[in-house]
Parts: sequence; structure tokens; C-alpha cells
Amino acid sequence: METADKDPVMTDANQTSEPPKKKKRSFPTAFTVLFIVLIFAAALTWIVPAGSYDRLTYNEETQQFNIENIQGEVKELPVEQKTLDDLGISVPLDNFKNGSVRKPIAVPGTYQKIEQRPQGFIALMKASVSGTADSVGIVIFILIMGGLIGIVNASGAFDAGVAVLSRVTKGREFLLVTIISSLIALGGTTFGMAEETIAFYPILVPIFLAAGYDVLVPIAAIYMGSSIGTMFSTTNPFSVVTASNAAGISFTDGITWRIAALVAGQIISLAYIYWYARKVRKDPTKSLVYEEMPAIKEKFLKDYNPKEAPAFTWQRVLILIIFASAFPIMIWGVSSQEWWFEELATLFLTVSIFCMLLSGLGESKAVGAFVGGAADLASVALIVGVARGINMIMDDGMISDTLLYYASDIISGMNGVVFSTVQMVLFSFLGIFIPSSSGLATLSMPIIAPLADAVHLGRDIVVSAYNYGQGWMSFITPTGLILATLAMVDVGYDKWLKWVMPLMGIIGILCVIMLALQVAL
Repeated sequence: METADKDPVMTDANQTSEPPKKKKRSFPTAFTVLFIVLIFAAALTWIVPAGSYDRLTYNEETQQFNIENIQGEVKELPVEQKTLDDLGISVPLDNFKNGSVRKPIAVPGTYQKIEQRPQGFIALMKASVSGTADSVGIVIFILIMGGLIGIVNASGAFDAGVAVLSRVTKGREFLLVTIISSLIALGGTTFGMAEETIAFYPILVPIFLAAGYDVLVPIAAIYMGSSIGTMFSTTNPFSVVTASNAAGISFTDGITWRIAALVAGQIISLAYIYWYARKVRKDPTKSLVYEEMPAIKEKFLKDYNPKEAPAFTWQRVLILIIFASAFPIMIWGVSSQEWWFEELATLFLTVSIFCMLLSGLGESKAVGAFVGGAADLASVALIVGVARGINMIMDDGMISDTLLYYASDIISGMNGVVFSTVQMVLFSFLGIFIPSSSGLATLSMPIIAPLADAVHLGRDIVVSAYNYGQGWMSFITPTGLILATLAMVDVGYDKWLKWVMPLMGIIGILCVIMLALQVAL
């Protein structure tokens, strides 16, 4: 007679054994996905012909234009509008003199193939290291930000604050989603708020989890707010202003259309988030991350109990005020003082020191909390470096200009609506390999913007197509911020794709409609 605790076996015709459970396949981690893309980029350098455009720069010291070819030969030309006209560059002369154009401009008609520069195994392995070194500014920013979060968390301020916010927003939690996402979208459209939003996840994720949402809701509120804002940029100096300058037009050209698209896109995004959030709150098993939620809650709500939350003392209130004050200061610095990651890291380090002094933890525990918080975001910092390594492989292989050259051939001679739509798709493709908005604008606009003249369209349509295309692809591109974001909250890339792809399709249709209207009207 068999006992109940034995493994089930076949004993007679009426008894069957349990089928062996299949091992569940997990989606590759962010590092693996990026490394696959890195290998693909390196493979392209063996297949795609290498080539380059000549580059034009403005030399402030000599007050001359310098044109440098692929051989490194430099020719000086006078700084006058006739020089630009002769070269076929539509950028106004004043944009060089006032510093609006800071990066080298590709000279139309100068593309030439060069000897292939395939990137082999050594270059492949070195790319991630070089990419991290090249991204040292954002890496330090992320680590210091993680240290600050560690301090505030160890002080009990987060737990106390989460308990209060949960009580205040009880019954109308989605209002918080709307406000946060819309404010971030506003930051994205005006000054390109993107990497800075990484600081928001450790603050907001616990609030939404405590409110009964799954982790995809705060990710969507923050990431989609930033993506929609930067996608439909209005005054963003890193995208629409740079692109318009490079195209030879004012950034106000076409701004009405982009504002309309921004409003429509944000409404669609919030409606989609609301639909998903409501479905999950009614039935948590409908969550795309249902199986992962216990571990995520353990990470973000560890030992959290609203009834046993730490007291909201004046020290904790002051810590949260100082912590929160860093963000409007950050926005002010980036938008009006030309701050970048060195200044942002300094800001967060200063705030960290103030929070240490107020925490009451003592020197040893306070420093330990800072170091521990930085360690928690080390993987995020490394992901940023690996993503940058992909771009460096493309540049070192000299195939970025070749892809641009082929792309410009594809879109010449098309009718207006098809032209604008294909351009959007083109910029989406280029955005995978050149995720830098200013870099893509500077590289591509002098080549592609004049093609609008040939089909009797305004160049503002090219700028809009550039914004929509690159922003649209940023929803999912592994070389952007999404993998670093997902790594912070322990969500797989496959889960994000399943959530965002329907929304991506809807937003894509919106972009095509807005471009068609801009062409027609």
C-alpha cells in the first residue's frame, strides 16, 4: 500500500502518474537583450558598407568654417551665408554664430564609401566598457541618486510618507496618476525630461502598490508621461529646437500641430493606463506581472504596514521636503541654467548630506545606507553604459552615415502624405541606433530636410516626423531608457512589450493622422 507522501507512480490501469512539469522559460534579462543588440550592431559593420559625409563646424577662435573629410583633411571657408548656400546647407548663419548649432553638420552630397571597418570580438567586448566610460556623467548621477534614496528610505521618511499619501488619495488614486504623468509630460515637451525621471520610481512605486495597483501602472505613469512629452516636443532644446535649427527653420514652425498631438497623445495614454489599472484592481490575476508581484511588493513594501507605519515626525517631514525640493531645482537647472549630469549629481549629493544630518542614523549607518542605495542602482548604471556601447560600435564601424544615406534615397520623390509617413518610420528605425535626440537631429536634418523642398512640403513636417518617429520608437527601443527603467522595478522586457504594444499601435496611428493633417492643411 502506497503512502500519500511518495512520488506518484503507475501501479495499475486505473492509476496514472502526474506529467512532469515543464520548466518555465524566462525572458532574457536586460543585459542579455542589450548584448544581443550589441552583437547585431557589430555584425552590421561587416555587412553594411562603411561611409561618411564631410563635416562642417564653426571655429569660434578663427571665425572660420572648417570642413573635415574622412581622411582628416581640413579646409577653411569664410563664415558667410554664401558658403552655406554653396554647400547646400539650409541652416541660417546666425545659428552657428549664436551657438545654437554646436555639433558638426553633415554636408549634403559629400557621402563617400570608405574601406570597411568591421568591429571584431575585441571591439565587441570593449564596447560596453567604453560605453560606460563615455556615459560616466549619467552613471554617477544614477549612483548618487540611489544613495540619496537609500538615506531617505533608511530614515523611515518614505514609509511614513507612503502611509499618509495612501490615506489622502484613498478612493481617487488615479487622480495621482493623471497629475504625475501630465507634469512629467510637460517637462518632456518643454525641456526633454527623460533620464531625470529615473529618480521618481523608488518614490512613486510604493505609493501605487499600496493603493492596490500593479507595478506597471507607476511605470506607465512615469515612463509614458516622459515619452509622450518628448515625442511631441514643443520647446525641447535637445530635439525640436536642435532639429529645427539644423533644418533651417524656426522651432515655432509647426508647433501648433505638435501641441495638438501632445494633448491627444496624453489623453490616449492616460485612458489606456486607466483601462488597465481598473481591470487589475478588479481582478489582480489580470495583471501582466501577477506572478512577479509578490517579489516586487517584498522589495518596495518590505515591512510596510499602514497601521504600523513610522510616525510622521518633523524630521521625516523635513527630509521629504528637502528631497522633493531637489526636483523643481533640477527642472529649473536643466531648463534655464544649462545644467547636465555633473550639476544634477552635485545637487543630489548635496541633498543627500542634508538628509543624512536629519536622519538621526549616526555617521556609520547613514554612510552605509547611502552606499547600499547606490549599490541597488549599480545594475541600472551599467545598463546605460552597455546601451551607449552599441552606439559606439556603430560609429567606430562607420555605418551610421551609410544608413542615413540609404534612408534619404528611399524617401525622395514621394507624395506628401506617404513622404511624411515614411519619414516617421525612417526616423523610428534610425532612433534604434542613434537614440540621442540632438545627435540624430544634427546628423540627419541637413540631409533629409531639403528633400521636403523637392515634394513641395514645409520643412516643419520633416521636424515633426523626426520627433514622432524617434519618440514612438523610444517606447520599446533597447538602446533607450526602457531597459534601465525595467531593471529598477524588476519587470521583464517581455512583460513591458505585451503591455505597451497595443498603445504603441494607437499612438502610431495618431502620429500618421497628425502628419497627414499637417501636410493637407
